Amino acid sequence: MIQTKLLNDKKKAIQSLETIVELKNLHKSFGDNKVLSGINLIAKKGENLVILGRSGSGKSVTIKCMVGLVHADEGEINIFGEDITKMDAAILNEIRVRIGFLFQNGALYDSMTVRQNLEFTLKHHSPYLSSTEIEEAILEALDNVGLKEAIDKMPSELSGGMRKRIGLARTLIIKPEIILYDEPTSGLDSITSREISELILYVQKKYKTTSIIITHDMACAKLTANRIIILKEGVICSEGSYDELEKSKDKSVRSFFI
Repeated sequence: MIQTKLLNDKKKAIQSLETIVELKNLHKSFGDNKVLSGINLIAKKGENLVILGRSGSGKSVTIKCMVGLVHADEGEINIFGEDITKMDAAILNEIRVRIGFLFQNGALYDSMTVRQNLEFTLKHHSPYLSSTEIEEAILEALDNVGLKEAIDKMPSELSGGMRKRIGLARTLIIKPEIILYDEPTSGLDSITSREISELILYVQKKYKTTSIIITHDMACAKLTANRIIILKEGVICSEGSYDELEKSKDKSVRSFFI
């Protein structure tokens, strides 16, 4: 009874928050392959929303549509209350500056040191910062992920977990209001995966970010999610907390929790 009340209280708290992302009737096909068939979802301010689904269910396409990396065929994508599907490139870029994207492989530039990777990103987004401000921002971002000592290392000198952390530091350095995580624990051992999941929670708490997390890692989903949605054949088939979905009577939903 107490646990149920806590879950209900959390739901009410989230529902009362400002909507930051809202997708309405989103469709996307690649030739004859229909990937999204009318997605409707919202993400609230400060919420961690996890998206689950089998390969090919449209998870990654959904978040790529949110930043204009993939153009939707139909529907609305409202970010900060603005429909980005109707924006020209210049205005869309102003929205993108407020969004961080952590790619599955970290997407670091192999020819640059960690410092240079972060500096390149920061200068691109904030070209008028002084060298002192840039250095302070780099050190703060690395401190957030616990890797200040790696500042002059090359990506090839880093482990998979360290590369993910540096990728997150590069995302955090622009102080995004939204972070999109694409398989943040993919390819990592269970201990490192948990460290990354805990880091996602730390970022949420410290920066009040709205995060959308694509993952196959149920341990990550359980630890990080305020709410979970499950995609199946291009539509949302179920939604709820981890505990609620784990108890679902739908076999396809329960299969994620086995």
